[in-house]
Amino acid sequence: MIRYSLFIMCIVLFSCGDDGPGYQEPYIPGSDDDPVVIIALSDEEMMDLTQKETFKYFWDFANADSGAAKERYHPNEPTLNQNVVTSGATGFGLMSIIVAIERGFITREQGIERLNKIFNFLENADRFHGAWSHWINGSSGNVIPFSAKDDGGDLVETAFLVQGLICVKEYLKNGTDTEKALATKADILWKGVQWNWYTQNQEVLYWHWSPNFGFEINLKLTGYNEVLITYILAAASPDYSITKATYEKGWARSGAIVSGASQYGFPLVLKHAGGSNFGGPLFFSHYSFLGLNPKNLSDQYGNYWNVVVNHTKINRQYCIVNPKNYIGYSANTWGLTASYSRNADGSRGYAAHSPSNDKGVVSPTAAISSIPYTPNESLKVMHYLYQNKDKMLGPAGFYDAFSPHYDFWVTQTYLGIDQGPQIVMIENHRTGLLWNLFMQNEDVKNGLDKLGFNY
Repeated sequence: MIRYSLFIMCIVLFSCGDDGPGYQEPYIPGSDDDPVVIIALSDEEMMDLTQKETFKYFWDFANADSGAAKERYHPNEPTLNQNVVTSGATGFGLMSIIVAIERGFITREQGIERLNKIFNFLENADRFHGAWSHWINGSSGNVIPFSAKDDGGDLVETAFLVQGLICVKEYLKNGTDTEKALATKADILWKGVQWNWYTQNQEVLYWHWSPNFGFEINLKLTGYNEVLITYILAAASPDYSITKATYEKGWARSGAIVSGASQYGFPLVLKHAGGSNFGGPLFFSHYSFLGLNPKNLSDQYGNYWNVVVNHTKINRQYCIVNPKNYIGYSANTWGLTASYSRNADGSRGYAAHSPSNDKGVVSPTAAISSIPYTPNESLKVMHYLYQNKDKMLGPAGFYDAFSPHYDFWVTQTYLGIDQGPQIVMIENHRTGLLWNLFMQNEDVKNGLDKLGFNY
């Protein structure tokens, strides 16, 4: 198993044939299908539109029974897997609801009502030594196996959910009595996660535990990848905290995480899981940093602002250099990360795109969610997508993936874990809202202090 991506296990689950979900007739430049001239938006209007349209994924198309975020949404097959919700994307959705309240997409009362519904669901859903499963049945709260032996707790997805719970706690803690009660519930929910139990009494965290298979998956959480937030939250836990040595020997591999490699003049800083000196998929530098602010974050291994900015710039420059000569890669069309995908033979599926796994497929979330790191460069991509909105903009924001190389193939599908970072990271770029909420939490500060971070 490739250790760095929770999504690799999804490939078979997401595969479909040539005319499967999301198929769209190709756009052929110069044909009658040429897009009409579209009046450009200002940068502020562009960010407004992207946040508002993408939020619909978590509001209009959330699971009806729980209010939680669906794993995926196919507009052409709206009932497909409609009860499969995912804990990580639900955490991103919690943060998106905060943004929506602040931006006026919904009223505060509407937001509070939805948050209460989601919390009631999480409170009664299956938990495994405090951790939620990756997939949950939105109607019953029962675990849905993500793979054959992954039918229990998923500590990384749980960390993504907890990141959202902490932001909600901070957002509501000084509000009305109803809001204070919700803040307290959020606090209780996250503090029930038994992080240290997921070490197996070793100095490393493990990703999965199953009541039927125990720790048989045996996947250690080691960096650099998307799991930094798991170690920080594990250290922040008042009742189930890990040791500093667990972080140093687990995440940082006793210092082996440090990299001396650079590409295009940008130091990589930390070795990316998977071994690429060009960096892994861009979600490595998104998921942990929706609440965790990398701007002033550093420890003995590196400066995390340099890590995320350089990772993004390397990814972008790789697309511009375009060593595989894919049609359409440019300064306006870049961004490789995990998303729906297609292959040269026309088959569809899912892939963790990166410079070392480049299939000619661009994922809008890659550049959009990188906007705090590359604001001008990310906005160029957003404007490009909007100019092609007849193909790219659907009922819940920009579609999950496209390829100019393959006759402008577009997947008319969405993934919750790709939509959420767009809303949150645009807001962090604009106001720092989620960064400020998360970083002001006293338990988070204690965890960062325990692990020796400067922030």
